[in-house]
Amino acid sequence: MADSTSRLSATSSATGALDHVIVRLRLIGQMEAWTVRSESVLPAGRKTRALLASIALAAPRQVLRGRLAEQLWSRRPEEQARASLRQEIHRLLDALSLAETDILIVTRDHLTLRPGAVWIDVEEVMKATTAEPASLALLDGDLLEDLDGIDPNFDAWLITERERLRDRARGIAETMLTDDLEPDAAIGAAQRLLTIDRSHEGAWRSLMKAHAQRGERGLAVQAYDRCRAVLADMLDAAPSVETQKLLNEIRGPSHSRLPLRPPQPAEPAAPPIPAANEMDPGAAAPSAPNLAEAQPSGRKREAAAARGGAHIGVMPFRLVGIPDEDAHLAPGLADEITNALSRFRWMFIVSSNSLGRFGAENRDEAAIRREFGLDFLLDGSVQRAGNKIRISLRLLDLRANNQIVWARRFDREASDLLSLQDEVAAEVVAQIDPEILLIEAKRSKGRSQIDATAYDLMLRSIPLMGRMEHVPFMQAGQHLVDAIALEPDYAAAYAWYAYWHIFLVGQDWADHPMAMMEKAGELAERAIVLDPFDARGLSISGHVRAFLHRRLREAMVLHERALSLNPNLAMAWALSAVTHAYAGDPEEAERRNNRYKKLSPLDPHAFFFDAFFVLIHMMKRDYETAVEAGRTVSQLNPSFTATYKPYLAALGHLHRDQEAAIVRRRLLTLEPDFTIERFLKTNPMESESDKMHYAEGLRLGGIRERDPPVANAPIILRPGLS
Repeated sequence: MADSTSRLSATSSATGALDHVIVRLRLIGQMEAWTVRSESVLPAGRKTRALLASIALAAPRQVLRGRLAEQLWSRRPEEQARASLRQEIHRLLDALSLAETDILIVTRDHLTLRPGAVWIDVEEVMKATTAEPASLALLDGDLLEDLDGIDPNFDAWLITERERLRDRARGIAETMLTDDLEPDAAIGAAQRLLTIDRSHEGAWRSLMKAHAQRGERGLAVQAYDRCRAVLADMLDAAPSVETQKLLNEIRGPSHSRLPLRPPQPAEPAAPPIPAANEMDPGAAAPSAPNLAEAQPSGRKREAAAARGGAHIGVMPFRLVGIPDEDAHLAPGLADEITNALSRFRWMFIVSSNSLGRFGAENRDEAAIRREFGLDFLLDGSVQRAGNKIRISLRLLDLRANNQIVWARRFDREASDLLSLQDEVAAEVVAQIDPEILLIEAKRSKGRSQIDATAYDLMLRSIPLMGRMEHVPFMQAGQHLVDAIALEPDYAAAYAWYAYWHIFLVGQDWADHPMAMMEKAGELAERAIVLDPFDARGLSISGHVRAFLHRRLREAMVLHERALSLNPNLAMAWALSAVTHAYAGDPEEAERRNNRYKKLSPLDPHAFFFDAFFVLIHMMKRDYETAVEAGRTVSQLNPSFTATYKPYLAALGHLHRDQEAAIVRRRLLTLEPDFTIERFLKTNPMESESDKMHYAEGLRLGGIRERDPPVANAPIILRPGLS
């Protein structure tokens, strides 16, 4: 105790104020403490951190020892509480010793921080004014969000401190949000207030009005959607009548209590979408849905506003039989999965660090959903047996009574733990991406057409597209039209609509295929302009360039950019694979498609992506494997024509006439105008020898050379997907 006593005495004597900061203390969000030399002086124990936070929030006032003991050890007798306090003071002094300056003043009765020695974020927020509001930006989370559950008295005190801080910041932000602000200033003021209080309905209305005044009706409607979601999650309430009335005014008379679009005749005409380079649009085509709304003006806008999307939390994984030296494996894996999920633009991720206090022993899924607004929760365990690592993961749908919607077990060798983390994280995110998309699509059907958001409409289109049946497929196109009409700057809707056009042409459903090919290119370019960092949009645009426009080198550039942005997007690997096949490199195509298959072996779009294997094996003259793959893949979706073409060509080269007749009949039932002439004029293969080899297989499989001539009837070219 002699050393401790001397340290306390020395600290007590150092009471003079400093004219420069020694330590920066962050109390908002997760607690941090750094010296000016960037050395962490944050105590390891939660009680020690709580002690430092209590002293800091009272600064510059002194805090009585008795009050601290009662606040942190309310369930212990007074003498035990004071003894525990003494121990924590010594731990705190040890942690702060790296600062090499005494910043904690300790006396027999009080504790306080040395004046001028510590910068505290809460103090900066409390000093904000309407004239100097910049420090309000520091309030980007809850006060001491990682210190709940220390002690009942501490928890009660913490609630009061959080309310005091929020009330102060809210009051300043509300004063700054006035009705006479210009739209740009109003948006900034509203967003500042919503950062402080997400459920502030007045701020949401101001944001809606400001976007409407700037002519950004889609963003105004989006603000309403986010307001509705926040109020439902936080208050279990709906927007007020005043907010709903404002929404109807923004949408216009035709949207007031009516469906987003009146019933349309089948296959209405389609006005063109402006391309990124503002080229003159192509001709309208009666086989595509109609875009009723004018497109955005092209003014540069901020793309940071979040649209609808899935909110996913990654829990800390449980350790079973893991030695201390490998204890980092579970948090490392959780971090890798969190980082990999964050690459998907439509997902909003809460990391295991933020969810750490909801450990397995005291987890409350309802509280997690309430606090973080989560839709899904990923959790699991990591265990070791000898040189084997077993990772068991599952995805819970918190909106469906914690139903398990995906589960997977990974058994790996423990020789390279870093590679293990990378591999498992890649496969996990690649598999849950399409899984969550389908779950979200099903849930979006529960909303009425009146309340459907652009995000809802886009989701509804995806499974309808995958069915490859004409009527549902056309309905999917109409959903995407409505999504773009509702939010004319929604990049993802443009990308999926371009994807829709690929199948429209490939399935021979376009009455004017050349116009639809042009339109697909315009939609894809618009998607990239609106969000150049969306890997899915880039990948779709690459396939439009390769398959429809035969611009293979441009397509490869787009695919590589997509993979650099999200190397775990299975679609990007598959679509880049077929581009390399078109370019005459089946070996590289196979490598890439194998990567897609490893990432997402049960992908909902396997009927499309696995068809590339049939083409690749046929190009490699491995006809037996091509036929085997063709038999399997054609069963995944018998309505998809692209699988049958390389399958039939492989059968033709093998002279298996009986099976070829069955496949030919299926193909021509779906695409009766398919001929060798049409194939040669539309197939995107770069190598003439590859194209002739493919055509010869089709010829041997019984495909006729050309249609019989019809007087005054021009040939309409409709390329196929392979």
